[in-house]
Amino acid sequence: MAKIEVKNVYKIFGTEPMNVLPSVQQGATKEEILEETGHTVGLDNVSISVEEGETFVCMGLSGSGKSTLIRHLNRLIDPTAGEVIVNGINVMQLSEKELIEFRKHEMSMVFQRFGLFPHKTVMQNIAYGLEIQGMELNERNKIAMVQIESVGLQGFENQYPSQLSGGMQQRVGLARALATNPGILLMDEAFSALDPLIRSDMQKQLLELQSELKKTIFFITHDLDESLKLGDHIGILNHGRLVQVGTPEDIIMNPADDYVAAFVKDVNRAKVLRARTVMVKPENFNGKEIKLSESYKVDEDTYIEEFLPKVLLDRSIIVVVDKKGDTKGYITEKELAISLSKTSHNEPKKTY
Repeated sequence: MAKIEVKNVYKIFGTEPMNVLPSVQQGATKEEILEETGHTVGLDNVSISVEEGETFVCMGLSGSGKSTLIRHLNRLIDPTAGEVIVNGINVMQLSEKELIEFRKHEMSMVFQRFGLFPHKTVMQNIAYGLEIQGMELNERNKIAMVQIESVGLQGFENQYPSQLSGGMQQRVGLARALATNPGILLMDEAFSALDPLIRSDMQKQLLELQSELKKTIFFITHDLDESLKLGDHIGILNHGRLVQVGTPEDIIMNPADDYVAAFVKDVNRAKVLRARTVMVKPENFNGKEIKLSESYKVDEDTYIEEFLPKVLLDRSIIVVVDKKGDTKGYITEKELAISLSKTSHNEPKKTY
């Protein structure tokens, strides 16, 4: 069972959303609805399934519905129609009291603008969620200290937010979210306000933490490079409609429409595509007999950029192997040329 399921969710902003809903369900566009009714379509029949332990990144331009979607997961916003299931629980059926407990224990949120209490120290900010849960002071400070160390802020526990850089403040926000040990992290443009170098450091830190903690992360961004770096799966929204869901490789190699194709056209594919994505399976390989002196072994999860020089400079044939060392396929100059081409070999399916 999926950790998070969004089923056929519609969100229409306005005074009479239920009266407008049938028109949206019959295919009227966001622009048509706004012009004819004065209502705004936030989400249009969105369905997403997120597995436990994966990082799902939802991306799109401003106004595409990203932040509206993430606020449905903890019911900060109620849908006009549809269901949101978390851990098998229909969030829409929770009472007010049950919803409060659900938010305390099931998920935490990391905000774009940090959301720290200016009058509380780093330690107090990180321990705040535990305080709300009613945990005793010494115990919550022990847990907060563990999180402080996990994000590299030891020595700053008694500082106030105004004494920290933007990157350090966001580390506090991340540590606060992790302190309650939630199964799900919601991250709404969490790194967007940071300078590029600090943002890159935070992305690296998140990947390192996730490799250990295996949380279920729902991450919102408008940045494609960030999506490709962080996401196990990526969902792309356009005008409230989910136009494509796939792995980073799927998105790059097989854009669903012109909107997605425009996003990915300038991506450095060598940084995104892995050996397993571009290899030819042994039964389909028509090359000459492989000589050890002319071959180079790589793990199937290796990014192209790591072995590209070997192929281009040494004319090596790449032998792709799994964790056991068994051969899974081969890569030559031909496969690299095809995979790194800016033109997808599958035409976009549809333009929305």
